[in-house]
Amino acid sequence: MSLEKIINDAWENRKDISPDSDKSIIDAINETIELLDQGKVRVANRQPDGKWETNQVAKKAILLSFRTSKMTTTAGPYSVWWDKVGFKTAGWTEEDHKKAGFRYVPNGMTRKGCYIAPGVVLMPCFINIGGFVDSGTMVDTWSTVGSGAQIGKNVHLSGGVGIGGVLEPPSAMPVIIEDGAFIGSRAIIVEGVRIGKGAVIGANVTITSSTPIIDVSGEEPIEYKGVVPENSVVIPGTRPKTFPSGEYDVQCALIIGKRKESTNEKTSLNEALRTFGVDV
Repeated sequence: MSLEKIINDAWENRKDISPDSDKSIIDAINETIELLDQGKVRVANRQPDGKWETNQVAKKAILLSFRTSKMTTTAGPYSVWWDKVGFKTAGWTEEDHKKAGFRYVPNGMTRKGCYIAPGVVLMPCFINIGGFVDSGTMVDTWSTVGSGAQIGKNVHLSGGVGIGGVLEPPSAMPVIIEDGAFIGSRAIIVEGVRIGKGAVIGANVTITSSTPIIDVSGEEPIEYKGVVPENSVVIPGTRPKTFPSGEYDVQCALIIGKRKESTNEKTSLNEALRTFGVDV
C-alpha cells in the first residue's frame, strides 16, 4: 500500500488514531515527517505555471503525528521542554552540521520536520514543523516561520517578522514568501498570503487573507487580496470605513512602486528604499 493511501485512509479515521495505532500507520506518518525534514517533500509546491499547490498528504501527516506522538521531555542548555515534536538537530554531531550546511546561532530553534537548505543563516529564531527555508535566506532575530510556511531562496526575514503557520484544513494554502523577497522588521504575514518574487514589505506591515492590498502607484488604485505581486514595494496604510458609530480608518497595505528588474537584487532593494522611503 502506498504512503499516500495509508495517510489518506488514516486521516479519514483520524479520531481513532493514537500512539497505539497500527505500526504501518505510524511508520507512514514518521516517514513523511522525515521526508519533510530532508526537504524531499514539501507542504506546498510551485507548479510550472507559477501557481502553488498544497500537498495535502504532507499536512495530514503532520496533523496525524500530533495524535501518534507521545508527550516527552527535551532537554536544552537552560530549560526542559514538554511537547510532542522534537528538535531537528537533536543529537547532531559537528559532521552533521557541516553536511547540512546552514549557520545556526545560539537560541535558534528548529523543530523536527522542517527543512533548512544549505547556505541559510538562522539567528535566534523559530522554524516550526513543515516549514521550508531555501538557500541563501536569512532569518533574523526573533523571527518566526510557522507550520508549513514556504520561504524561498535569498529571502531576508528581518527582526521580529511573523510568518504564520497554516495546517488546517489540509487543503488550505500555507504562507508563501517567494525568492528574493525582503520582509521588513515586525511585519506579519499570515493566513496563506503569498508574497511575490522580489517584493519589499516595509516595517510593521500586516497582511492577512482579508487585508486590502492597494496599488496606488498609478492613476487609479488596483486592489488585491491574499497576494502581493512580484517586485512590489509595500508600506502600511489605512483607508476610511463607515461603521454604525461613524467613520474610522482601518488597516490596509499600500503598493507604492516596483523594484526594477534591470538591476541586481541588492541595488534594486537599496533603490527601492531610497526612492520610496520604506522603513525596514
